[in-house]
Amino acid sequence: MKIAKVIVDVQAKEINQTFDYLIPDKFMDILSVGMRVVVPFGPRKISGFVVGRVAESSFNQLKEIIDVLDITPVLTSELLDLGKWVAENTLTLYITAYQAMLPQVLKSQYKKELIKSKDAELSMGLEHLFAGRDVVAFEEFEHSEIPYSQLQKDIQAGNVSVNYLVKSKITKKQRTMIRPAKEVHFLEEAYIEIPNNAKKQRELLKYFIQHQEPIEQKKLLQTLNTTRSTIKPLLDKFLLETYKEEVFRNPYDDDSFEKTTPLELTEQQKEAITPVKQYIANNEHQVVLLHGITGSGKTEVYLQAIQDVIHKGKEAIVLVPEIALTPQMVKRFKGRFGANVAVLHSALSNGEKYDEWRKIHRKEVKVVVGARSAIFAPFENIGIIIIDEEHETTYKQEDQPRYHARDVAIKRGEYYNCPVVLGSATPTLESYARAQKGVYQLATLNKRTNNQPMPDVSIVDMREELHAGNRTMFSRELKEKMEQAIQRGEQIVLLLNRRGYSTFVMCRDCGHVTECPHCDIALTYHKKSNQLKCHYCSYEERMPSECPSCTSDLIRYFGTGTQRVEEALTQVLPEARVIRMDVDTTRRKGAHEKLLKQFSDKQADILLGTQMIAKGLDFENVTLVGVLTADSMLHIPDFRSSEKTFQLLTQVSGRAGRHKLTGEVIVQTYTPDHYSIELASRYDYNQFFQQEMKMRKTFHYPPYYYLALITVSHQNHVKVVQVTQQIVQQLLTCVERNTVVLGPTPSPIARMKDRYRYQCMIKYRNEPQLRTYIRKILDQYRDEIRKEDVLITVDMQPYHLM
Repeated sequence: MKIAKVIVDVQAKEINQTFDYLIPDKFMDILSVGMRVVVPFGPRKISGFVVGRVAESSFNQLKEIIDVLDITPVLTSELLDLGKWVAENTLTLYITAYQAMLPQVLKSQYKKELIKSKDAELSMGLEHLFAGRDVVAFEEFEHSEIPYSQLQKDIQAGNVSVNYLVKSKITKKQRTMIRPAKEVHFLEEAYIEIPNNAKKQRELLKYFIQHQEPIEQKKLLQTLNTTRSTIKPLLDKFLLETYKEEVFRNPYDDDSFEKTTPLELTEQQKEAITPVKQYIANNEHQVVLLHGITGSGKTEVYLQAIQDVIHKGKEAIVLVPEIALTPQMVKRFKGRFGANVAVLHSALSNGEKYDEWRKIHRKEVKVVVGARSAIFAPFENIGIIIIDEEHETTYKQEDQPRYHARDVAIKRGEYYNCPVVLGSATPTLESYARAQKGVYQLATLNKRTNNQPMPDVSIVDMREELHAGNRTMFSRELKEKMEQAIQRGEQIVLLLNRRGYSTFVMCRDCGHVTECPHCDIALTYHKKSNQLKCHYCSYEERMPSECPSCTSDLIRYFGTGTQRVEEALTQVLPEARVIRMDVDTTRRKGAHEKLLKQFSDKQADILLGTQMIAKGLDFENVTLVGVLTADSMLHIPDFRSSEKTFQLLTQVSGRAGRHKLTGEVIVQTYTPDHYSIELASRYDYNQFFQQEMKMRKTFHYPPYYYLALITVSHQNHVKVVQVTQQIVQQLLTCVERNTVVLGPTPSPIARMKDRYRYQCMIKYRNEPQLRTYIRKILDQYRDEIRKEDVLITVDMQPYHLM
């Protein structure tokens, strides 16, 4: 097996295949599938993934692999197959899919070093190489005569580990340790010889005569109230020695989590968990849809199922939407499983993500809790995969590879013969329809664990408020209820369905709206900087004092943003303490946690925020939830807008009355008779499902039809229309008769970053060859894509139609 099959890191369609390379003798014993290598490719050196080893090649003159980047594979053979499946399913390149599975740190340029484990017995060659040191640059190993296979054995035995150093910054966190370099009787002799006036040196030695174990330098200096200059003479005399020790950046202090024990399950929870436990016991793959209202104890069901998996010696992946990955969520998993949990999400630094990923890779943890990309955790013995809030659109990746985490979870579940649990109070129509048909198994929790009723929801028609002369953004009922709650010392959550200060700026004389010069979208006003910003291309300009079109000074902003609501609150309820949570206030690392902690410590009466506060929060003192603009999502050109509105209202209503106090919800809307708002106020998911399914059937949308969206963009308007038109015509010649191809139509945002955008939508029931057809069409446009900068993107499961 002297030849390696390598997928190289070149983002080009024509190179989306394996290339054969000769394996040099020094790598022959250690090179295995799933490692990254450096290979010559034309005039340059590039990296790639080894996806196979073969005995012979159909090509004559093969080049040799230059270097091996990993001593242990970063991708398992299962992940390599999965990456291939993802690439084919999403019409993307293999290399893109493989890159998506790894932490950022492994994608940059880096150097490597070898680290000796504490008290490890190394093999002879490596003992010489380390020569008493704890860390050795990898180059030293490469220049030595030691065979790679020897290093690999020591790594597998846990005596040595490899660390990657990113050029820009070290990905490893280290601390300096001090320990005695000689035995106690030598230290005692040295102590006698040190003159009495070198008091601090004597103190230091005395400390190490009494304590033999190493101590962190910082801690030692604090304990003895001294400085580094005291240690130096003792180091020079070789009485003490320093070394660096790696500290895993643990974003969470595991000791600070109170240990929790499994709770007594309700009858409904027992019913829901029984089949899941059976699938775990029998190593059986099945998708279970856990339809549980908010507060019905879904998390406890997850925790107890994971307990079974850990008892079997297997591993668990739990996906949570990014914005629900709150400290509360982490606390529940860490509280139950302690240091056995790795957490992956976007708020961690690259170094922290890398450390958490290494814990999984080294099999040091059994559970990973994370956002979308955690579905690729390099586990090799998965016993359960759980997707919480499965209806969340963030489980769909919006750039290449455009995978849906649910599909990947089911694929891995099939491979490991384990159950996949999808949990939600408002499942997507697709999942619920599958459960109704028996494709998934349905488990229902329709009672809260505390036996409290769901909060009462009252709908306020804001048109009537206007007629009654109330021009504020708070209805009279909401204002009155907020005052009462504050008087009783209870807390309030207010949800506003958008970000920024206000939506747009308009001239009241001529109706001119200030738009972005590069995108067909109105600019958003940000009060703090008095700037107008484009949320698509980051263009910004000063807020004009007069209309650029008719020079009138009647230029005003329209719409409501969180900042504006906050100001209005201080006028209506001057005594209320408000915490605002939106994209702007949670930009800094840790801000999210800090604000939620303040609210939970009752340092504020009102938590005001955008969608990020609708999910996963659990505060016992919240009794009132107000939704200020319930219908702003209904007017987006998206067939899922009713579903998203229903889900959001149901989710946010579930934040009230979760403990002993009862809760109530007030929904303010200009369309009170819309079925999604009316049915959300009654928590009637089944009725909503029936009604929405009728709409989807009539208009040929999922789950009755599948969708694919092809978007073409270019600087020239005529060119875009022309290319899209040709694609539509080519598709019409090869698809089934009952398949609908719509287009070319301008995208909802028809120009972005100075590029015109047109799209074509395919609605189909059964097109087994569709991906092949689209691949062929893309191949035909390869030259135009390369030479003329035409951009064609394909989404086989579109969630954002903008």
